[in-house]
Amino acid sequence: MANLNELTDSINSQFRDLNGLHPGLWPLAPRLLAAFLLLGGLIILGWFAYWDSQLLELDTGQQEEQKLKDSYKQKMQQAISLDALKEQRKLVLQYVAAMEKQLPSKAEMDALLSDINQAATGRGLTFETFKPGQAVVKDYYAELPIDIRLAGSYHDMGEFVSDIAKLPRIVTLNNLAVSTSKEGGLILDVVAKTFRYLDPEEVSAQAALKKGTKK
Repeated sequence: MANLNELTDSINSQFRDLNGLHPGLWPLAPRLLAAFLLLGGLIILGWFAYWDSQLLELDTGQQEEQKLKDSYKQKMQQAISLDALKEQRKLVLQYVAAMEKQLPSKAEMDALLSDINQAATGRGLTFETFKPGQAVVKDYYAELPIDIRLAGSYHDMGEFVSDIAKLPRIVTLNNLAVSTSKEGGLILDVVAKTFRYLDPEEVSAQAALKKGTKK
């Protein structure tokens, strides 16, 4: 305890009568305290004058880096999605091209009507009605309905429907109705719909008509 008191008194005595003395002549304890205070002041001054801005700049750089990473991930996902969309578009175009091959042109419509006629007569059916209707023009194709009434046996009618489905061109049978004739035979009433793609002139006319309607 006495040694501690002596040490305390020794340190305190070093801080006495410092006024007017050059810091270099101060005893050890005051010089160490002054050095620590100076070091602390320099650290605080450096923090506000230099390190604070550096840390702020570092934080800003990290945020910008994260933004670039997020942007890169987003663009990579878009690129992957774009490749998938391109592949889907390619498949759709192939499908459309295949479907277009099943659509006759305007010049081939007579041959298609002849095929429908042959499908019926080839099965022994008798035409009572074969009446093409008014063509319904769409954006890129035209739909031609044909009112058909056939007389014959049930089996032959079934074979006729099967033969129509096997035609290389698209023909749909709609509103099928089977009834009995006065003679006791069977009558098939059906609306056959065929489709043809439009000529370039017809496509242009449709586009102009659609554009005029919007105005």
